[in-house]
Amino acid sequence: MNIFHKVTLQGMKKSRTRTIVTVIGVVLSAAMITAVATFAVSLQNYMVNGAIVKYGGWHVEFLDVDSSFVQERTLDNGVANTATFENIGYATLDGGKNPNKPYLFIAGFGKEAFDTLPITLVSGRLPENSGEILVPAHVAANGGVKFSVGDTLSLAVGSRMDGDENLGQHDPYISGKETLGPKAGRTYTIVGICERPGFEEYSAPGYTLITTTDPADNADNYSIFVTLTNPRRVHAYASDTAGTYSYVFNDNVLRFMGLSNNNMFNALLYSVGGVLVALIMIGSVFLIYNSFNISLNERTRQFGILSSVGATAKQLRNSVLFEGLCIGAVGIPIGVIVGIGSIGLVISVIAGNFGNIAYSAVPLTLTVSAPAIVVAAAVSMVTILISAYIPARKAASTPVMESIRQTNEVKIESKAVKTSKLAERIYGLEGTLALKNFKRNKKRYRSIVLSLTLSVVLFVSASAFGMHLKQAAELSVVDVDYDICFSTQDMDESEVFRLYDELKTADGVYNSSYQAIMTYSCAVKASDFSDRYREFAGYASPDETDNLSMAIQFIEDSEYLRFIEGLGLPAEEYTGENAKMTAVAKANLYDEKAGQSALFDMFADRSKTFTITSETNGEPTVEQGQNIDITFVDTIPLDTLPRESSAPKSTVFMVVAPYSLKEKFEIPGEHEELGLTFLSKNPSQSAAQMETMIQGAGVTSEYDLYNVNEIMEESRNIIFVVDVFTYVFVIMISLIAIANVFNTISTNIKLRRRELAMLRSVGMSDRDFKKMMNFECAFYGMRTLLFGLPIAGILSWLIYTGLIIGGADIGFTFPWGSIGISVFGVFFVVFITMLYAISKIKRENIIDALRDDMT
Repeated sequence: MNIFHKVTLQGMKKSRTRTIVTVIGVVLSAAMITAVATFAVSLQNYMVNGAIVKYGGWHVEFLDVDSSFVQERTLDNGVANTATFENIGYATLDGGKNPNKPYLFIAGFGKEAFDTLPITLVSGRLPENSGEILVPAHVAANGGVKFSVGDTLSLAVGSRMDGDENLGQHDPYISGKETLGPKAGRTYTIVGICERPGFEEYSAPGYTLITTTDPADNADNYSIFVTLTNPRRVHAYASDTAGTYSYVFNDNVLRFMGLSNNNMFNALLYSVGGVLVALIMIGSVFLIYNSFNISLNERTRQFGILSSVGATAKQLRNSVLFEGLCIGAVGIPIGVIVGIGSIGLVISVIAGNFGNIAYSAVPLTLTVSAPAIVVAAAVSMVTILISAYIPARKAASTPVMESIRQTNEVKIESKAVKTSKLAERIYGLEGTLALKNFKRNKKRYRSIVLSLTLSVVLFVSASAFGMHLKQAAELSVVDVDYDICFSTQDMDESEVFRLYDELKTADGVYNSSYQAIMTYSCAVKASDFSDRYREFAGYASPDETDNLSMAIQFIEDSEYLRFIEGLGLPAEEYTGENAKMTAVAKANLYDEKAGQSALFDMFADRSKTFTITSETNGEPTVEQGQNIDITFVDTIPLDTLPRESSAPKSTVFMVVAPYSLKEKFEIPGEHEELGLTFLSKNPSQSAAQMETMIQGAGVTSEYDLYNVNEIMEESRNIIFVVDVFTYVFVIMISLIAIANVFNTISTNIKLRRRELAMLRSVGMSDRDFKKMMNFECAFYGMRTLLFGLPIAGILSWLIYTGLIIGGADIGFTFPWGSIGISVFGVFFVVFITMLYAISKIKRENIIDALRDDMT
């Protein structure tokens, strides 16, 4: 250890408080960087494992290869595992409704294929021999052909040919050009129904049916799935080994490893962590930079003396960098441990909620990655060295005599420290002395204001980000009065009601209902609208006529009657052949005074008669309309089905009527949307049982079965996770900011010990001394807020704009709460720090402080 290193260690011991605060800053910085890196690795591991469970752990699939190619891939270096299935052939799907998928594709699985490629059974079991087969459910839902467990399937199986070229699943259907042959008869017994296999491409021309391999087959056409020991080589491996064969990557897994060809997803994956680390580094650099800058101010004369006896600029820079290395050697290991422990605690809190968002079968666990820890430590050390190098370079380049005399920091010319007479009258002697101090040493003053401003900006920006992110998440949470919903537009009403009678017997279902929704159009004069809506919609003349889209929800008569009685309306007027209907007609407008969106009535009167006509493709048809009497209310009795409305998103015009009137308003040739809704004690179990019932009923029409309770729970869990990470991030940023301010102000006060001792020695009372320091606190706070609040407001708007560009449908909310906290926090932290620093100075002997030569 050379003399410079010894001098550096002595300086660190002498300024224990500053050294400890700097170490705390490094600990916080390293902890946050480690926490971000560790959580990113844990989340990535969770998503990768979840995708493997759902889609399989293979990395690349080679299609339509021969047995020699399969053997070579099995023996390749760097291949961890392979699985193959036999491409038995294609058969025509009789009665298929999808013109781009006219075939059934038969795949012969071996044991490795069943183990490697996930298959989710809907009903039945897996095939056990080459005479049994598994049929995917989307043959019925997408192809329109019903198969049931126990059916016998006789197929003429052949090969797809385009001239002399053999086509496979990777080649889309070529209408009018390709042929199927030669054909061989095969008979299978259907033993199970499964979900669509994850390896089947959406452009594949055949629905994949799965059987087992037959040793007696002499086929030499396979698909092989390769798992590499190093997935990063997957693209090079595929291109080097494929030759003339086609291959497909498992992008569902590779994208979460950051290895897919989805550049936008990769950019998002890496940019989010990069932005968080950048924010942490900005706060940390300022904290540590100020610490080293102040340290060098303390040691300016020392550096000047060392330079005068021959110390080179390089030796002085190395002395400061050595101090940074010492602080890093203590702070970084502690920070890494704290970061891993804190993120482990956070993950344990959110793991249960997080599982409901993505993959419930895969737990979110803490994953500690050695490369991630090394990167976090390296980033932290780079932050320290950057923070130390900037002031070290400045100190090393300062002239020797200027360093010894310390004339570079303090301005003593009368013009430089002159204050106005008005300021003297307003602030008095104490305030004038405080102002003169700022003018004498502008660099230290600006350093404190910069630290405080950065703290305000970081705190408000982080809070605004969390607030808008939470607002975006909350928009997806809507209270609905059913747990499960079945909807369709293609099924006959009689078939829907037969299915309804079966579905409501599912385990856990304790209440059920049905509804139908039809869309119509009605002509409305602008004079019928409310003044506010006319202004909102921009109608130029009261006589202007507009065709308004209207949806009518037909619900059970008993439900409608209960709704009418609950509103206090006469039941006799709202039942029968010419019954009145109720409606909600509202527009959504952003209220600048309230700072949020608000609903207001579209129509001026509470009741009105409309003439409605059917609506085809959004345009009203030319046909005789029907008159309906509507009473406007503020609510509907039963939530509507999840659907895309043709009305603008800013308005809702929903009419409610008893189901007995539906026949009167039916439109020939058009299908209404029919829906069944259920309340269940165990929605997940009931929804799974209902899916099995639907498959068993052989439904071939398109339908949607929503587990709404699960969707709502996912949304609530997303809000919880956003809350946790927002609060943790804001708290950590706030701690860095507080440490920054404390370090800067306390050390600045310590550097002024001679000046303050001199004021006390000439008779300044404790009361006047406190008054002067209070003025300094006020000046620091006001100047900080003058710069910090506008910058924070602008950054909050930019964050909001970024979320809007990213697709979030939210309104801008000014972060008044976090700004109020920051205003209070600035003055509080400054005041407390001043009290701490002054209390230490007051305990010192005035004579000793005056003798201190700041070395």
